[in-house]
Amino acid sequence: MPKAAVGQDRPELQKVMQEFVDAGFAGMQMRVHDQRGDWVGSAGVRKLGHSARPPTNGRFWIGSTTKTFTATLVLQLVAEGRIGLDEPVADHLPELGLDRRITVRMMLQHTSGLFNYTGDYNPDGTYVPGIPATGNEWLDNRFHTYQPEELVRLALSKPAKFEPGTGWSYANTNYTLARLLIEKVTGRSYAEEMQRRILRPLGMRGTMVPGNRTQLPGPHAHGYYRYQDAGQWKVVDITRQNLSLLAGVGDMISTTEDLQTFISALMGGKLLPAPLLAEMRKPDPRSDSIFGRYGLGLFVQDLGPDCGIVLNHNGSPPHGFGAAMYSSPDGSKTLTASVNYVDHAARSLGKELPKLQDKLVKEVFCGGQAGAAEEAEPTQ
Repeated sequence: MPKAAVGQDRPELQKVMQEFVDAGFAGMQMRVHDQRGDWVGSAGVRKLGHSARPPTNGRFWIGSTTKTFTATLVLQLVAEGRIGLDEPVADHLPELGLDRRITVRMMLQHTSGLFNYTGDYNPDGTYVPGIPATGNEWLDNRFHTYQPEELVRLALSKPAKFEPGTGWSYANTNYTLARLLIEKVTGRSYAEEMQRRILRPLGMRGTMVPGNRTQLPGPHAHGYYRYQDAGQWKVVDITRQNLSLLAGVGDMISTTEDLQTFISALMGGKLLPAPLLAEMRKPDPRSDSIFGRYGLGLFVQDLGPDCGIVLNHNGSPPHGFGAAMYSSPDGSKTLTASVNYVDHAARSLGKELPKLQDKLVKEVFCGGQAGAAEEAEPTQ
């Protein structure tokens, strides 16, 4: 535990964490940085049947929080003049046969209209299946290795959801496409660029792009999946999973300390020039959700006149884990956290997250002025 955190008494933070456990989550680890310094803590258990708490320096699957990292890499290439924010993605990836109207900005802001390769809804509400990313089908294939181009081509084989730039729809396809763009423009792998541009300069030793690696390295909590087999309920440890399914979208591993380092550096202007950081934080008004409105790889959430704006991108891999990353606009106040839990196909416990997160965020950023979150399912 960092020296700054030792001896800090923050019972209000420990209390809110305990509410996650009381709601049914197995465990939680959390880090807060504010005017009082750093505070870290955990609650619940790291593993079912054991009493030890989740490690406060534990690694976890960060899910869609990965998208903020991917967007930052793309915008760094924009800053270098190697990509134009409003130029067609097809100029760099002609082999995919993309609609030339889809720009880099549309890709990062989810306004491209591309089908979500993990499944999507038609305008009339009917569901169009993609590669199973949840439920029992995912469980049976959770160690399968996917190639990024394979995922994008599957999406392109389906009709677009809307004409490019005419709507907003959160789609994993956009960020796997961004990964392919990064690799094409730089001539290096996504993992190499992540190390070279973000992880190594910021000293983020607990963060990695795992590829088809399935193991969380070092100390970590465990995630689980509950399913019915021949009339019997079974619980399986799904801590090991192959997240090549979410390449550039939700496959990274990190820690609360590293996420704090990253979002503070990003918001503090250390990773992008001011004009591009401003573009990143400019939300599309059509993207209204419980997490705020979507910029370029970030949700922009207005907590009201007494609290102001927070920037965030939460996430979860298919099942068993959840990650949170929040920051004030200047990076001086941050909240990063992870939960581990027993999940199932309906993901009903995950539906509790918005209300609990709302209370937690307002405790940290508004001095405890917690209010009820809107009753809505997360889109991440």
